[in-house]
Amino acid sequence: MEDEYTKLVRRMNPPGVLIDNDACEDATIIRVDSENKHGNILEVVQLLTDQNFIVKKGYITSDGGWFMNVFYVTDREGKKITDTRVIRYLHNSIVTGSCFRPTLMDSVGVRPSKEHTFIELTGTDRPGLLSEVCAVLTDLKCNIVNAEFWTHNTRAAAVVCITDKATGCVIDDPHRLSTIKEIICKVLGVNSDLTSAKMMTSMGVTHTERRLHQMLHADRDYDHVGNSKTPRPQYEVFHGVVHNSGIEAYQEYYIRHVGGRWKMSEAERQCVTQCLEAAIKRRVSEGLELELRTKDREGLLLDITRTFRENGVCIRRAEMSIEDGMAVDNFHVTDMLGNAVEAKEVESLCAQICKTSLQARRTDDHHQPIITHATPTEEERNDMVRRADSCGVDHGPSITGPSHRTVGCDSHRLLDAMNP
Repeated sequence: MEDEYTKLVRRMNPPGVLIDNDACEDATIIRVDSENKHGNILEVVQLLTDQNFIVKKGYITSDGGWFMNVFYVTDREGKKITDTRVIRYLHNSIVTGSCFRPTLMDSVGVRPSKEHTFIELTGTDRPGLLSEVCAVLTDLKCNIVNAEFWTHNTRAAAVVCITDKATGCVIDDPHRLSTIKEIICKVLGVNSDLTSAKMMTSMGVTHTERRLHQMLHADRDYDHVGNSKTPRPQYEVFHGVVHNSGIEAYQEYYIRHVGGRWKMSEAERQCVTQCLEAAIKRRVSEGLELELRTKDREGLLLDITRTFRENGVCIRRAEMSIEDGMAVDNFHVTDMLGNAVEAKEVESLCAQICKTSLQARRTDDHHQPIITHATPTEEERNDMVRRADSCGVDHGPSITGPSHRTVGCDSHRLLDAMNP
């Protein structure tokens, strides 16, 4: 009955959505007024992320049981959102509440779809791990359609899309999936406790990059100690400002515990800081970027990853896909110690991976994120009031609570870490 009551309340108080292309010269303004429910801000940001939009500026404010978000967004090319179909989709998704759905924070494993089988795995990172996973899947007569692989803080996560090698269809046989799970978990747990290797059943589909973020966060890649018994407090953002200026972003959030308590212990401050830093760093690509484009063939990915391993090259991040019969792969690599790969090694790799188009590009150095936190002063509270007033929001008599400021990250991805 609670769910039905929630639906009734939403129908009685539907979110208000305004998408304006006239008020700003270089961005589309998206304004959302809605019931102040935990996670709503995150879901709106995720909706924008799924459309590959860039948030140039954003204002978040709340007043009791209501909140308002204002986002200045562009597409990846820095242009306004003018496609009427996209605008209609955004409007309908927010108004009908389809974007306010529960996220899959704790599901890790094998999830079947109508066309492919998605394998999600996490484990301890080590040189050659991706090559070993590819070898196992090849031996099990699986065809890798596409995959994404992330590493951070000695942990690794991957989402791999596979089909049956013989038929090209989805693998839905429970016994075969169980066999894949058993063997993959053994590979992931070779040099560590098997409990750290995960591949369990999950349901639903979500944005791949966000899914990798969720998997690594659930795996506590931000915690150097790795104490899985330590509870993770949950917070809500009740006021915030986001400003993106090119390669850097400034973000300021006023947060409190979900229950309303705003005082934080020093341990809680450190935990929030670690989560924010991890959310930023796990998406930063390190090392030399290698772009490969060649005609797809059986065992190609296995050959490439094995070549890297045999030459002492460690894959830090990878994105692999097949487009119109062509394999389009992107690898970020270092040597075994995490140092840059030398030019001679790159030439050797190019020679061994023959008959392909292989381009090398060093990843630009990224600024380290700067995260500070403090209780807002009276002047800061008044400034936030003025910002909210400029958006047309009556947010109440005062703003109190810890403020977290972050510099040096993508402007529309950090809210994931605020809702672990």
